[in-house]
Amino acid sequence: MTIMGEIERGSNTPSKSAAGNAVEQQDLGVLRFITAGSVDDGKSTLIGRLLHDTKTIFEDQLAAVTRASSKRGQEEIDLSLLTDGLEAEREQGITIDVAYRYFATPRRKFIIADTPGHEQYTRNMVTGASTAHAAIILVDARKGVLTQTRRHTYIAHLLGVRHIIVAVNKMDLVDHAQSVFDRIHADFLAFAGNLGIPDLRFIPMSALRGDMVVERGTGLAWYSGETLLQLLEGINVANDDDALPARFPVQLVVRPGTNTDFRGYAGRLESGVLRVGEEVVALPSGRHTTIKDIVLLDKKLPLAVAGDSVTLVLADEIDISRGDVIAAAATPPRSAKSIEARICWLSTDAPNAAGRFVLKHTSHSVKAKLARINDRIDINTFERQPTPAALAMNDIAHVTLSLAKPIFIDAYDSNRITGAFILIDETSNQTVAAGMIEA
Repeated sequence: MTIMGEIERGSNTPSKSAAGNAVEQQDLGVLRFITAGSVDDGKSTLIGRLLHDTKTIFEDQLAAVTRASSKRGQEEIDLSLLTDGLEAEREQGITIDVAYRYFATPRRKFIIADTPGHEQYTRNMVTGASTAHAAIILVDARKGVLTQTRRHTYIAHLLGVRHIIVAVNKMDLVDHAQSVFDRIHADFLAFAGNLGIPDLRFIPMSALRGDMVVERGTGLAWYSGETLLQLLEGINVANDDDALPARFPVQLVVRPGTNTDFRGYAGRLESGVLRVGEEVVALPSGRHTTIKDIVLLDKKLPLAVAGDSVTLVLADEIDISRGDVIAAAATPPRSAKSIEARICWLSTDAPNAAGRFVLKHTSHSVKAKLARINDRIDINTFERQPTPAALAMNDIAHVTLSLAKPIFIDAYDSNRITGAFILIDETSNQTVAAGMIEA
């Protein structure tokens, strides 16, 4: 289980939002979102503002940031220092890694990934976006839509982020002019209108002053929409994974001891819902059976939903091991020994001459060969450059991979878990690419 998963299951009590009311509202669960944009668009300041105005900063943290701001000769507190934790970032005044932060309101919990703005850190942005429900694309009101705006929007969409909020920041530096916001709104739609983003919203704000972030502020009275926090609180992602076909990659076969007949299969239900008595299929054997019990610790549950880490007990004895998949019998994943995929190349080195890797997919690993690089995407123009000779770090390409044995997959745009994989270099054991399987 990842650190991210541990945070989501944490028992932290949500604090009362400065913008919320005193009435407890329905808990909408955890929302994972990223902030992205060009350098100096105010990503770190925005996150600092969210943490500060929702009262989720410890007093010692606030005191440390206040001292650091004073040492820099700044009269006001620099909220960006709350997220720019790396020493190199503090010295350069930029974000060069993915910084994760947590906060909560009475309505839900949030996990934020502050991703880099520099082009050379596209791979970090891919890391942050791969698990995000939503993305905030920041645009400097003075500069408008830039190359990095297009790049980050495309990557977020490519990685299956369904909810995108375009935050036109630093409105205080353009006299809060509605005409500036309207122009950026039109410019953004001119390039993103054909991407097919399911949920695209726009909001003017000033992260530095706090206008339209948590509080409405006074500078943008002409804007009648919700604040950024209200937009984030209202995004409904609870049903996204539950509505998908059930996929349960087995992580561990549980046999407590020789004096018991108990045999369970532990793992995390990555999508869908499984119920006691439901018919399932075990892959790769193809054997059908039903679910006898769903166990969490010592408690039996009637069902499990996407995200639950449980142990399944099946009605029949089937040869199942780590890396196998238990799936909904009516809608199983497809078997594939060759896959077409989009990859983001993460390594500073080009693909090795033999093109041989280990492909890790859910809890299963298989040897893979890079059979063909079909094209590379120019994500500034969205044009395809056919049959490139090699790949460089941060390149996004369409490739064909041949596998040593079949795996069970879904298309990434229908299931972000069973449609995703990573490539590991056999020699260095380094992760060199993140991939998204196509239909």
